[in-house]
Amino acid sequence: MDMIKKLLYFIIVFIFILHNTENIVYADINSKNPVNIAVFINDFKDIFISNVMKNLENIQEENKTKVRFTLFDAKGNQAIQNENIDNALNDNFDLFVVNPVSTNIDELDAVLTKILQKNIPLIIYYAQTTSIIDFIRPYRKGVIIDTDIEQSGILQGKILSDIWASNKDALDRNKDGVMQYVMLKGPANSPETIARSKYSIQTLNDERIKTEELTSIVCNWDRNCAKSAIESYFLKNGNKIEAIIANNDAMAIGAIEALQRYGYNKGDNSKYIPVVGVDALPEAQNLIKQGVMTGTIVQDPIIHANAIFTIGMNLISGNSPLAGTKYKFDNTGTTVRLPYAEYIK
Repeated sequence: MDMIKKLLYFIIVFIFILHNTENIVYADINSKNPVNIAVFINDFKDIFISNVMKNLENIQEENKTKVRFTLFDAKGNQAIQNENIDNALNDNFDLFVVNPVSTNIDELDAVLTKILQKNIPLIIYYAQTTSIIDFIRPYRKGVIIDTDIEQSGILQGKILSDIWASNKDALDRNKDGVMQYVMLKGPANSPETIARSKYSIQTLNDERIKTEELTSIVCNWDRNCAKSAIESYFLKNGNKIEAIIANNDAMAIGAIEALQRYGYNKGDNSKYIPVVGVDALPEAQNLIKQGVMTGTIVQDPIIHANAIFTIGMNLISGNSPLAGTKYKFDNTGTTVRLPYAEYIK
């Protein structure tokens, strides 16, 4: 019955969208007044997302007559984000950018439908689940901006594969030919968590490197959680750890802080455990340059902010979303995937 209800719901939404998108009134981006864009963020404490927001503010500073961003912090709570969106619907915004706390469409459909009912152009930032893609696809003024999350895991695996191949004698501490690793994870149901955890290990296995997971720890992108978790685990199992794979840099940095407490990753090659992350945060880049951290995967906050701005302005003006850009939709026809690259010493 739940599946039938959901199917009927999507049919109703689809019909509604087709009926109402014919009546969209677009903002004039050439007027003297800047367009107003509401940006609803999962959590300002997320370091990478915070850097994206700083770059949006830089874009606003450089385009004062064109655009004004208003940022809303959900503090990691979907209920707070829904309330922020509800309140903003009564204001004069030309575009909504939603970085959802949850990727569960059941927690989002009501508030997203309200945006559609107002015919407000919409960017979903970082939420390429099948249900959200299916929800947005019929809406002519809706786009998802995300990343090639599988690629981020693949590149993590590639970095570890390369260092294992060139330093196996030193890194294979128990000489069993197997890489024993700890996985530090983001939120359990996050697409990024799932993809990075899966594809990093799959890539190692594809490279004929045997692996064994010692433990996986959910730290929800948090540096302090990762630090305390690795400190605790190291007390009993430190001699077993041969690699640490973190779903983001904040957790990787926390892991390194824990390792250094026990004298590891401080310049002595005999006491070195490879650690990889994702985001290429400035602090992570410095640690990599120092030889303390093995590598990270670059996603550039400037590129992300520019994509939000450029695609957003197209949506606001009524142009094709990707007009005048080099972006391309993936096979969903509604998602732009921004690429990653590896960052090593």
